[in-house]
Amino acid sequence: MTLTSDLMELREEEIAKHYDAALALLDGFDHAPRVAKPTAAPVAERSPGVGTRRRFRSTTPGLVTRREERPEGVHLIDRVAACDGDDPLMSSRQAAVLQALRRALAIGLALGEGFAEQTGLADLKRKNLEGGLGVDRKAEFSELLAAEALIVMHASANALVSLLADHAGEVTVEVGEVEEFLTDNASLALHGALWELDQDLGAHAEGDEEKLVPTVTAFAEALMEKAARRAEGLARVAPFANASYRVEADDLTIRGFTPARKAGGPALVMQFKKPHEVVGNHIAKYQAMKLAKMVMAYDFDRRLNPFAELGGFIFTFMGDGAPGTGKTTLIQMMAGLINDYCQNAGYPFRYQNFGIDNIDSYQGKSGQNAKAFVQNILDPSVIGFGTIDDIDQIAGKRGDRQSSAGQQEVTAVFMEAFAGANTVVRGNCTFGMFSNYPENVDDALRQRAGARFLVDGPQTREDYIDILALLMGKRHDIPLGDHELYAAQEIKRAVAASFEAHGRPKEEGLVKVFAEVEARIGGFDTIAKLGTYLKAIQEADERFTGRAIKNITDAVKVRAMDFELPDEWMEEPELFLFKPYDEKSAMIEELRRPITIDMVVQEINRYADSEFRYADKSDEVAIEGMVRDMGRQDAARRRYLEGKG
Repeated sequence: MTLTSDLMELREEEIAKHYDAALALLDGFDHAPRVAKPTAAPVAERSPGVGTRRRFRSTTPGLVTRREERPEGVHLIDRVAACDGDDPLMSSRQAAVLQALRRALAIGLALGEGFAEQTGLADLKRKNLEGGLGVDRKAEFSELLAAEALIVMHASANALVSLLADHAGEVTVEVGEVEEFLTDNASLALHGALWELDQDLGAHAEGDEEKLVPTVTAFAEALMEKAARRAEGLARVAPFANASYRVEADDLTIRGFTPARKAGGPALVMQFKKPHEVVGNHIAKYQAMKLAKMVMAYDFDRRLNPFAELGGFIFTFMGDGAPGTGKTTLIQMMAGLINDYCQNAGYPFRYQNFGIDNIDSYQGKSGQNAKAFVQNILDPSVIGFGTIDDIDQIAGKRGDRQSSAGQQEVTAVFMEAFAGANTVVRGNCTFGMFSNYPENVDDALRQRAGARFLVDGPQTREDYIDILALLMGKRHDIPLGDHELYAAQEIKRAVAASFEAHGRPKEEGLVKVFAEVEARIGGFDTIAKLGTYLKAIQEADERFTGRAIKNITDAVKVRAMDFELPDEWMEEPELFLFKPYDEKSAMIEELRRPITIDMVVQEINRYADSEFRYADKSDEVAIEGMVRDMGRQDAARRRYLEGKG
């Protein structure tokens, strides 16, 4: 394996040398189930009179095992062939499934072999085969064998799901949990897993070819899930869990125990909105439009975005506002812009929303869903946009007894992903968190949002006329009247006014701090005076920490990049997008604006206003809850005493 950027390349020759072993597994082997009970009859011979197939009995090199055999064996080639009834010829779908199975098994075996060489397991196998394995190494040997088994099963299943993605249809099959899940060694693990796949095909797809791919895919996903659960917390799997492997021929990237996805992702089904259809929300709309172009500057060869290197790239942001103010419309606008830009440039685009349906009652599953979501968007081979709608319902506050274990898992995953020790911002993707009640989001998670988009909806008379005309549509004869439609949504004019409005704070608590500091030190015209103001804010709200200062300075850098990349750069990719990284970086540098005192004051006030707004609401909600509880206790006490009397 060779290193390419952050990925280890899994070469074709390393995969191809395992084709014979993979084909032999599909052709036939014997397996006596240890855990599960047979649910399907053995597959019938398709050609009476023809000699039985050869039985393949594989062994793990260096491992002495005792196996019982069952006479009928497992023959997946025959089982797949039986899915179309009595047709003597194999269909293209059946052939595709068998090709995918052979390829996936070969990939899993290749990764298992690489793990064995990397960890010294291969040497231990040889010593065991020669009878020279010391007693002091047997525990290590068993642990490494189990780790290899988990890796081979997960990687094979992971590759299988990806390879069959283009053959998936509307039919779904429920296969349940994988029961014959064995981890003694990789060979036995594959025997158990393929025995169970054989049973599932016999139970669900016998004579029904439409259920062939759904059954295989459902089995592979169940196998992946169980292998990932078993691998959690096992130190021996770390070399694989922390690595990424690229199979170029299949457009497949395997990142540890995270489910892989095709680079382009599923087709994006969404009702896109145009910028003029987002009424009000001027700063949020402006920043979303800028960010949609910023992310397009990503360089796939360098795997870095000049904006991320120069400063000013928004990796995470939070959009908050009352229900009905336009958060969903903002998402539809931004996703639509990025999608159009990517289609024009021929770039793969992946959009995904993490919703409440991703919270699972099974312990650990919610965290796995969150990790998969993050990894899908972070994938450096795509342009990604991930949204977390109603994050206050999805991610629980730490220490909140009303938050489920699943919500706590999600909070931990997002905190690590958005600003953890291993977080790398390449500039190929952005995450947006949206909430009607951001005060209910964990403080530390909320502060990981580098930018704040206040989604306050229509504000002016002109805004309300525009939104009424927009929603009424064109199927009426009511005259517009004295109004220039959408003129108030002219973005630059509206944004300039919105930013200037933050020259002084708006929230009552912050207004007092600002007035006190201003009266004491005068205008904010030096870094020392700005620092004095920041310290005063911290004294008023202890949650205003160093992370808040970083978010403010990042926002100031965004303001320094307060320019839109020209539309023609998106329409004609050769003008900018397809240029070398250094040339793109130089073009951006030429457009950069100088940082001013006014910018810094406005961004301090904008960020601090949001924190004070969240804190005030959070405190008020907590007080109201306590008041209700006390009222209930008093009412219960009175009713109890009345009953006693």
